Amino acid sequence: MNPSHGEPPYEPVAQPGYQNAAHPPAPSGPGQSGHPQDPAGSPPGRPDFVPGAGQVPPGGHQQQQGAPVAVPPTYRADEAFAPGGGLQWSTISARHAPHRLLTAVLWAVPIGAVGAFLVWRNGGAVAAVMWIVAVALVTVVTWVVAELDRRSFGYVERSDDLVVTHGVFVKRLIVVPYGRMQFVDVTAGLLERWMGIATVRMHTAAAATDAAIPGLPAMEAAHLRDRLAQKGEARSMGL
Repeated sequence: MNPSHGEPPYEPVAQPGYQNAAHPPAPSGPGQSGHPQDPAGSPPGRPDFVPGAGQVPPGGHQQQQGAPVAVPPTYRADEAFAPGGGLQWSTISARHAPHRLLTAVLWAVPIGAVGAFLVWRNGGAVAAVMWIVAVALVTVVTWVVAELDRRSFGYVERSDDLVVTHGVFVKRLIVVPYGRMQFVDVTAGLLERWMGIATVRMHTAAAATDAAIPGLPAMEAAHLRDRLAQKGEARSMGL
């Protein structure tokens, strides 16, 4: 109707969601400050917000604080072969490996020649060549093992005993008490004398405790022989 006929003017009915638009209702729930919360649970403007107990950070798992971390123990097998007392191993001469190589070559030449001849008569030239290659390969492997053996050898003169260690595939350590030594001898073959090296051997009552130090320079072998003999006599007189 026309408002000029005494009827009140038409007013639209206010929708429930738009009532009191100037004063929106305070939100209910955890964020009652009137600001919406982000999906991570921290209100805007507060990046240092830490979620409460039981809340898991997004993209991860809840970590247990203070839980001990088990560290597996580490073992070093070389510690069983240490000389002890802060001592260092005395090494043998570098001529030990060439001596072993020369010995292998002197054996390989006749074995390779005779074997190649016999194989050639029975199997032909190809078999003879394969035999020679096999003998040469064994000679090279012998030289490599001799070099590794030289690096593994070591000895230490302690106050009461002599410690000798060696071994490539299986490492061994021998402790020879001075009072148990019966005698000490020095040996050198033709090649060893030509190369100026010698081998010192310690003999005891038990054959299992005998020890030998090969590849020592001739002068060092003589000095070691005299020192071991003097210490052995002093310990045996004390017993």
